[in-house]
Amino acid sequence: MVATDTRRAGAPTRTRPGPGGSWPALRRRIWRDRYLLLLISPVILYYAVFHYGPMLGAVIAFKDYSPGLGVFGSPWVGFANFVEFFNSFYFERLIRNTLLLSLYSLLWGFPVPIIFALLLNELRGKLLKRAAQTISYLPHFISVVVIAGMLVTFLAPADGIVNNLRALLGFERIDFMSNPDYFRSVYIVSGIWQEFGWGAIIYLAALAGIDPHLYDAADVDGAKRWQKVLYITLPSLVPVMVILLILNSGNLMVVGFEKVLLLYNPAVYETADVIQTYVYRRGIVSSDYSFAAAIGLFNSVINLALLLIVNRIARRVSETSLW
Repeated sequence: MVATDTRRAGAPTRTRPGPGGSWPALRRRIWRDRYLLLLISPVILYYAVFHYGPMLGAVIAFKDYSPGLGVFGSPWVGFANFVEFFNSFYFERLIRNTLLLSLYSLLWGFPVPIIFALLLNELRGKLLKRAAQTISYLPHFISVVVIAGMLVTFLAPADGIVNNLRALLGFERIDFMSNPDYFRSVYIVSGIWQEFGWGAIIYLAALAGIDPHLYDAADVDGAKRWQKVLYITLPSLVPVMVILLILNSGNLMVVGFEKVLLLYNPAVYETADVIQTYVYRRGIVSSDYSFAAAIGLFNSVINLALLLIVNRIARRVSETSLW
């Protein structure tokens, strides 16, 4: 007996929900992983409510938003807010300050955790190693407000510890916080000091995963300590370094808003005013919500473009990329 297909031509067929199989199979997998899904549900809810939900409000960047009319009741203005920002007197200054602060922070701050992790990895005394790790991690847990207060106090021109030391050595006192030439240095150096210990954690984890037999083989071949670092340790860190570099490149147009806001003043706007602080002044202080939303949307698009470009370059140059 020959089996025949009893389905009629044109009869609707039940579609599969995806590559995983039929709906009953999907329900079984959901029931099987119910506890894992329940565990991750708060994170999903957080991102849905506080990250993806507010994206709907980005539409006000193309409107003349009025709180009385609401988001969808306000009149459309198209790209007028973007054109106003591009033609603004502050456009060039904001882009320059944001990029310079980000690039300098990346240029000087990116290698420091790597060097620190390599130095810690070479320490033989466990007590000294743990003490160094603990001391270096502590600044990360200090609030940005406290850090800014410490900087203002230490760099005060009259009685700050830095200026007191300069006066003791015969140098003149400097008002660091009111001099635009020093703002970038203060911002970058304080940021490196606060984050280099915490940033070294991931590199220490990568170092712990290196096969110790590689070092044993290097010892047999007579390799010196610096040769093992150069030919074993550093190449093992390259994938982690590339991934972190890609992630950092996606934040080139994002500067620590809170820290800049707490440290800057009108006297240093020339080098300190960045896109985020300008958005704050126009959007919150001046209540120009549509204009501020347009600037924020422009900033996000540039960050996304930079992330895609750097990831593509990393994939072409090396075998490591985000996707």
